Amino acid sequence: MFTIGMFSKINRITTKTLRHYDEIGLLKPEHVDAFTSYRYYTTSQLTQLHKILTLKQMGLSLSDIKEVLDNPKAVDLFLKLKEQDVLKNIEAEKTKLLQIRSYLSCLQGEPTKMYTPIIKELPEVIVASMRQVVESYEAFFHLLPNVMAKEMKRVDCVCAVPEYCFNIYHDGEYKEKDIDVEMCEAVTQMKEDTEIIKFKKINRVPNAVCVLHMGPYESLREAYAFVFNWIKDNNYEVVEHPRESYIDGIWNKESEEEWLTELQVPVKLKID
Repeated sequence: MFTIGMFSKINRITTKTLRHYDEIGLLKPEHVDAFTSYRYYTTSQLTQLHKILTLKQMGLSLSDIKEVLDNPKAVDLFLKLKEQDVLKNIEAEKTKLLQIRSYLSCLQGEPTKMYTPIIKELPEVIVASMRQVVESYEAFFHLLPNVMAKEMKRVDCVCAVPEYCFNIYHDGEYKEKDIDVEMCEAVTQMKEDTEIIKFKKINRVPNAVCVLHMGPYESLREAYAFVFNWIKDNNYEVVEHPRESYIDGIWNKESEEEWLTELQVPVKLKID
């Protein structure tokens, strides 16, 4: 038998930890001296301790480890659940690393051309939408918004707060003509569809690469080029059509140079 001190040295674990394992019933000593209360361990308990330490290194809590050891059939379930947690953490850490590298890369570029990508969640929304194929950006922005606004007013739509107005581009890429576009305005409730606008729920998007573009809509191609190159270079893949969310525009800014648009591209990280 080994004293608790010797057992701790052999396994490079503190005596305090061994006492705690004893108290919670995780690893009790083989023998406790009735007179001195000294704890003694045997070589057969090395295997049990190694199991505990291995499971702990995997990230299982002591309560989970105790349940696994008390019920060996549960180990498969616990490890599969832990595997899912680890994969999520790996994905989150990869995202942080890619954002750090991207930001450093942006800092070395031209300030006037710099886009700073951020990955964020897009909320679930109820929208009033109108989808058409339009000849050009100019035709779209000068015609459709007025048509949709009048129809929403006619059916007494209430816009959600904070406001979320965006376009979904069903072509999946930037186009200068024959653009398949769906204009969406977040609203508080579903209404009956009309000949002009439709109502639907758009699901939450867990991850979207987003950049802010300052300037006229015609120059959005620069933002599209940056985002899709960033997605490709950083091991992401596009999972839904891109959106343009309008923050500042002709309705509150006189100069096109002050128009602010957020390009949002739903993505997922490729797991090698």
